[in-house]
Amino acid sequence: MKTACWSCGSALSAGALFCDACGKVQAPAAGVTCFDVFGLPRKLALDTSALEKAFYKLSRKLHPDVYAQASEQEQQWSLEQTSLLNDAYRALKNPITRTEYLLRLEGVEIDQDRSSENGAMKESRVPPDLLEEVFELNMQLEEMRMNRKMGEDDPQLRGDLEKAKTQFEGQLADSDAQLQALWSKWDTAQDTADEAAKADVKDKMVALLDRRRYVRNLVRDVNEALDSTLSQSTR
Repeated sequence: MKTACWSCGSALSAGALFCDACGKVQAPAAGVTCFDVFGLPRKLALDTSALEKAFYKLSRKLHPDVYAQASEQEQQWSLEQTSLLNDAYRALKNPITRTEYLLRLEGVEIDQDRSSENGAMKESRVPPDLLEEVFELNMQLEEMRMNRKMGEDDPQLRGDLEKAKTQFEGQLADSDAQLQALWSKWDTAQDTADEAAKADVKDKMVALLDRRRYVRNLVRDVNEALDSTLSQSTR
């Protein structure tokens, strides 16, 4: 959607922070996406180095010192655009939050739990293929908690938990590799406007994010148990 610069009337792209013709800061527009802020299409395979450079370049142009002699309205717009820019950068620089953000733009509801990137509280579902491993891990964690209460240490149990941690970290890495492959499929479907392919990729990304979120929580739980045991042993 095209708009016009308030100062010189030149055409602006959706989400433009400045007018290319006169350089004036613009009022934040409604409905602007994080991709719009950086002039990017809704794709997932981003050059994060280029994104960082663009972020710092725009941040310098929006610095309050630049608007010390500007009108009160322009000063206010620069502050609002700075906030929008910061939010957009946070959303896009991390590959997981970027994927979740794009899915929300596409109308997909993303489950969140207490340790997710966005910090909301919610229980996760156990992936069917992990039921046995999760059951065994929960038994080990419960045993570790009991040992801690009794002031005891079990080197074999700690070793088993370290192995479980390594295994689940490997699954996280595998999930990230699969997710990156899906980015390419999404970007291709976006370029070709293949709605069927986009729907298929969206479903796969949601399922993969759910699994990744659950496995990440398992790694967190093991780390907490091991850290607590280490702290106790150094007292």
